[in-house]
Parts: sequence; C-alpha cells; structure tokens
Amino acid sequence: MATWFDESRLDDETALANADRVFRALAEAGARVRRESIDASAAAAEAVALGQDQSRPRAVIAAGPDSRLLRAVLEPWCPVPFVAWPGPALPGWAGSLDLVVVLAPDGHDTGTASAVAEAVRRGCQVVVACPPTSLVADHAAGRYTIVLPAVTGDQLATAVVMLEYLDRISLGPRADADQVAEALDAVAVACSPHRDLAVNPAKMLAIALADANPVVWGGSVLAARAARRVAESIRRASGRTALAGDAEHLLPVIEAARQRDVFDDPFAEGGGELRPMLLILDDGAEEPVVREHRGRLKAAAQSRGVRVETLTADAQTEVARYASLMLQGTYAAEYLRLGLVED
Repeated sequence: MATWFDESRLDDETALANADRVFRALAEAGARVRRESIDASAAAAEAVALGQDQSRPRAVIAAGPDSRLLRAVLEPWCPVPFVAWPGPALPGWAGSLDLVVVLAPDGHDTGTASAVAEAVRRGCQVVVACPPTSLVADHAAGRYTIVLPAVTGDQLATAVVMLEYLDRISLGPRADADQVAEALDAVAVACSPHRDLAVNPAKMLAIALADANPVVWGGSVLAARAARRVAESIRRASGRTALAGDAEHLLPVIEAARQRDVFDDPFAEGGGELRPMLLILDDGAEEPVVREHRGRLKAAAQSRGVRVETLTADAQTEVARYASLMLQGTYAAEYLRLGLVED
C-alpha cells in the first residue's frame, strides 16, 4: 500500500481536530515545567538546606535510565567527578561521601527503585524526583533522602526540577524553570496547529521531511542529545529511517547520496526515492570544532545536492535551548505523521 504526503491536511480543521490530543500535550509542555517547579519548591529548599549542613560531595552519581539527560547537562559543568549510571545498581565505590540524584517521572521502574534502595543502604545522600506515592518513593525512605514530588510524568519537567536543585547547590549550570517554560511556550505559539502553513516553521519542516530520510546533527552536547530525540520522534511518526550522530558518522551517508537529476520523474517506478536531508539543530554553540563540523556537513550536502534545514534556539540558558530544539522537532514529526496518508 503506497504512502504519500498530503500537505493540505496540515491546515485541515478536521484532520487537526482528530490530532488535538497530541498537539495539546505538546502545547502544555511549558505548563508542566512550571507545575513541577512549583510543586517541588518546598522539598527542593529542604534538600538545599540539608546540603548546606554537609560538605561538598566527593562525586555526583545520576542513577536510573533517565540519567543521560543529566549527564549531557552536567558533565561539562560539575565541579566534582560526575558519572551517569543507567543500570539497576550503583558503582562499587559509591558511598556516604557521594550524592546520588535520580529521575523517575513515572516512579514505577523496578531497576530505578533497586538503584535507589542500594544508595540508601550505602548511606549516600539521595535526591529523587518521582511521584511521592510510587515504587521508587517507597524504596527511597532514608535519613539522608529527599523526594522532589513529580506529578506530570514529564521527563523534561522532572529533569528541570533536579537541575534547579543542583544549580542552587553550585553543582550544575544555571537552570531556570521559568526560562525553560517560556522557551517551550514560544515554540507552542510559533508551531500551533492554528497557525497557517505559510508562517508555521514546524509545518514547513514537515513538508521538507515528507520526501526525505533525515540526517539530524547537533553540535553541542545538548544539541546532539536533542538531535537523537528528534530523530526518534521522526522514526515513530513515519516509520522511516532517521539518523542522528556525530559529524564523522553522518558524513558518509551524505557523501553517498546520489546526485539529484532534475529530469527524474517522481511518478515513475523508483522515481519516488527518499533522499537524505540534513537537519541541523543550532543552539548557538560556536566552538571551533562545532563550526568546523557544521561546515563540513554543509559542504558535503551542497556537493551532493542534499537539502539542508536548520532549527535554531536563542533562549538564555542551555537547558531552555535544548527544550526549544526538541519541541520544535517533535512538532514537525507530528505534522509529518498527520500529512502521511495511505492509498
């Protein structure tokens, strides 16, 4: 059964109404960040006060499967050794001198609960962001444990709460929940389903994605993580190949692209071939290595006639820029899903 892209559906009221639940959830991303920050404020203040009574931890361990986002933010900044440990346990050396931070937005992951219980048993200082009535919270009971209540189940909102706490105890970069929420709100306005195709960047990107296999690249650590999340959203929305990786991994894909022939008939057998498209996530990072990799990718794309699209973010903090890029890409993926129809 053939699949094709009907761009008229992106402005069709009936089609958009049928997808209202999805787009409403995307539009509420900023509200979820604000709610998590407000609900966790008292517990976060308690955790900060507890940290003031103790010396700086020997190391910070981010445990659980959601630890990779914390690693992307903290590794370049944390003034003490930092390690992400996504498995159901802890490093063998972890003990009472260390701080263990855990993200558990739904609170029911048994591996995360096991890691938290191990941290409590070893006497670590533990800060867990999870629902207060959950499996993880039950395993977190301990003298040196603080639970930051999570109520939305949103990984990003939960991570922002934890990053705000780490910022307040001088173990991480600035992470202002209001600025993250404002960046998400700005994307929701710009990419709203009620915003016309001609002025909606997410709808325009969806059209560009319609006949392409995207190759997604971000230069900074956080932009690279956003690229992986955007590629994952595109794969789920379309069932097509979407790659994200470092420049040296993506260059061969672009360089192997067949030169576009202007005389190709897109309706002929084999004429509807999906070509690579380079999607750059630009969070304003201008380090020499980032500029060099971006230049190589663009040059390769130009030499092979590969289309280049760019998503940008200009929020004040790194986390807000990451959130903006990820939400823009997610909106585009959902518009791609909406426009794809089967004969």
